Amino acid sequence: MSDHSSSSTYGVLIISHGSRSADWVRLVDDAVAAVQAPYGVPVFASYLELVDGRLIQDGITALEEQGVTDIAVVPLFLSSGSTHLDEIRYALGLQAEPMLPTELEPFRVRAKLHWGWPIDDDPDTASLIYANIAPLSANPAEDAVLVVGHGSVEPGFHEKWQQGLNLLAERICALGGYREAGTAMLLPDQLKQRMEQLQSRNPEAAVVIAPFFLSEGYFTRNVIPSRLQGFDYRYNGRALLPSPLVSRWMEKQIAALLTSAGAPNYERTGD
Repeated sequence: MSDHSSSSTYGVLIISHGSRSADWVRLVDDAVAAVQAPYGVPVFASYLELVDGRLIQDGITALEEQGVTDIAVVPLFLSSGSTHLDEIRYALGLQAEPMLPTELEPFRVRAKLHWGWPIDDDPDTASLIYANIAPLSANPAEDAVLVVGHGSVEPGFHEKWQQGLNLLAERICALGGYREAGTAMLLPDQLKQRMEQLQSRNPEAAVVIAPFFLSEGYFTRNVIPSRLQGFDYRYNGRALLPSPLVSRWMEKQIAALLTSAGAPNYERTGD
């Protein structure tokens, strides 16, 4: 381990989905730019699709051209149930075959990769979501909260989405002191059914909708409100970004990945 560490040069590759929205990309870029990476370690914000010149291969190539031999890969995705993580891991050579068909071709990688983990039920993220919805409740003990995420219909992936949402809802419920917390996915469309179940158990309670999305956009502004037509609920549509807690989440991952990779003398800039 020590021989490898002394001869290794480390870099960080952040991977998120990407969007045609320049505002969406800017929010992710701003969060990555705020990351206090270890001194001298380059960080590249890459995207699975839709952002020309900033795709995953672009990030790998840019880091390797700087002499990086070990790359800490941080998947800036919400859930372990994301099908994109499966295809990305396959294309990076971290698993032999994808679980689902993919058009993603294997990347050209010389560096050793150290894979991280998605957000799932991260405690800081639960605190962030609670802070987003807290203004909607004068007395949380009288209100119920419904955590809404994108979800997946694919076997295996669906269950991981559900497990993460359940744990996240438990954390938010405990933080806010709500009388109950539930979850709903948009895929498959669970929102109407889960809303009816929550209201039937708590007929006098107001229901606060807590979106679990990286950035505000089509799903938070259009899909969720359209599927809640006819219901009485409280909602402000606030997503995780912008928030410094997303940058802190990335820093935690980077620190853990570089430590496990044997990177020597870990220090954060600005300390």
